[in-house]
Amino acid sequence: MSNFSRQARLSSTLIRVVQYKITRSFTTIECHRPSILHKKGVDIIHDPWFNKGTSFSMTERDRLELRGLLPPNVQTEEQQTERFMTDLKKLEMNARDGFDDTTCLAKWRIFNRLHDRNETMYYKILIAHIKEYAPIVYTPTVGLVCQKYSGLFRRPRGMYFSAADRGEMMAMVYNWPADQVDMIVVTDGSSIMGLGDLGVQGIGIAIGKLDLYVAAAGINPQRVLPIMIDVGTNNETLLKDPLYLGLQEHRLEGEEYLSIIDELMEALFNRWPHVIVQFEDFQRKWASKLLLRYRNTYRMFNDDVQGTAGVAVAGLLGAVRAQQKMMIDFPKQNIVVVGAGSAGIGVLKAARRTMARMLGNNEDAFESARSQFWVVDVNGLITEEREDIDHEVKPFARKTNEISHRGLREGASLVEVLQEVKPDVLLGLAAVGGLFSKEVLEAFRGSTSTRPAILAMSNPTTNAECTPEEAFSIVGKHMIFASGSPFEDVDLGNGQIGYCNQGNNMYLFPGIGLGTLLSGARIISDGMLQAAAECLAECMTEDEVLKGIIYPPISRIRDITKKIAVAVITEAIEEDLAEGYREMNSRDLQRLTKEEIRLHVENNMWKPDYPTLIYKDD
Repeated sequence: MSNFSRQARLSSTLIRVVQYKITRSFTTIECHRPSILHKKGVDIIHDPWFNKGTSFSMTERDRLELRGLLPPNVQTEEQQTERFMTDLKKLEMNARDGFDDTTCLAKWRIFNRLHDRNETMYYKILIAHIKEYAPIVYTPTVGLVCQKYSGLFRRPRGMYFSAADRGEMMAMVYNWPADQVDMIVVTDGSSIMGLGDLGVQGIGIAIGKLDLYVAAAGINPQRVLPIMIDVGTNNETLLKDPLYLGLQEHRLEGEEYLSIIDELMEALFNRWPHVIVQFEDFQRKWASKLLLRYRNTYRMFNDDVQGTAGVAVAGLLGAVRAQQKMMIDFPKQNIVVVGAGSAGIGVLKAARRTMARMLGNNEDAFESARSQFWVVDVNGLITEEREDIDHEVKPFARKTNEISHRGLREGASLVEVLQEVKPDVLLGLAAVGGLFSKEVLEAFRGSTSTRPAILAMSNPTTNAECTPEEAFSIVGKHMIFASGSPFEDVDLGNGQIGYCNQGNNMYLFPGIGLGTLLSGARIISDGMLQAAAECLAECMTEDEVLKGIIYPPISRIRDITKKIAVAVITEAIEEDLAEGYREMNSRDLQRLTKEEIRLHVENNMWKPDYPTLIYKDD
């Protein structure tokens, strides 16, 4: 190629980049795109996607044939918010027993009614008061909602597929009105938040998760879809309940079960090829199997396995920082993990992978990382002598020669393991409330760490392995505490505060979903998940970490999600998985600086502002 040709080619490339950057700066951001409607009048008022209530301007009322259908006073969004919050605060003031289950369900009902009539206002209030109301739309209240869902049900939200729909799912997906769906959360209701098999009532967790995708990640609420795949239930109470809304037959198993999930996944991706599917609260025996079955074919992930793992790893890295050590020292931590279900296995794999990467990412590194974990389940310490050991747990089973000189054995109790190992971290994923008893906490007090950490990660609150008050009072003021559900900080006296960090999956899954969407990644890789976890671990300042704060406050969730999305997109680009989104193709993505990726993320996050509505005749 001549020098002239090279110069011409370079000039052409530079011109294209400059033109692209100029064009991009004037691109309409997500929340300002106008909405084209094929309806007028009362049909708009009854549509929560487009209803503005008393905020419709007089010109809109004329244009959309709404004049006379609403009170004459046009209110601002701020006035609408104030009116709603006034009613909500009255309920809170009248709650004599504080925030008990009855009060939380009453607040959920109030929010749900707003959701049913005005989605924009619903999300505006949720985003503005996320710390206060995330526990109402998500854990722990969503657990109560799922348990009582058949009685609470008023109108459908999402889609319901069942074993009775075999052979029809490819057509059924076209019953959903949205031509574009970006995010789906699907559950079979078999293992809802440690509450067990709740059957079709598990749809509540899919709805709650997607509320957070909208509030934290800015996914457009018109492009999210909660799905229940009802394959029956083994909950005898529900099977006999005349008010139960699901199939009253025992769960499908084996190939029959797999064929139903296969049909659903094929139908979903046939209509929406670029959708992201999050699997939620599938029982252990299917969670990992379905993840392995689909993750290299579809854009999907399992939040219980991979999301929980990422949040736990971020907390573990934060605990290292709180010890005034570098994160590179993580492979030296001794960790006792209680619980060997899908969440526990996911955490073990992710933490070992993180340690191994820091140690050189070779076979010796993985073996060295393995030796840092001690896994205890309902039958005690898991060793190679355990009969019928799960193949996913087997790599973490302690070898006989490793434990014999310590005086431990197969099935040794949690107390015995803690007394002998003196670990840096006690990590609970057993979903057994109160499992970390006084005896257990006293045994953990012997930790050799300068700042031992307890991560009681099970949800909902009733399943937390211990409370922060119990932990700080027994282990000591110097320890670090985190839990899956929210608890209040503990007053330790003399002006000291025992911080209760909420290590909830809501820190990660919105950013993973948003980053995957905007990168156009073909799959969700381990590297992308790892980037998300490490980004979360870096979200706290040094001052915060030294105080014992290892997770950021929920009030910062939207900014945290932006950072995690940037990290996920960057990793997808580095792994050559990114294929682009909308006008941003893969080559355009590769040219972006980190700051430009951040702007790309911000511009594509939906904000709860009433859109311009344009009527168009069919």
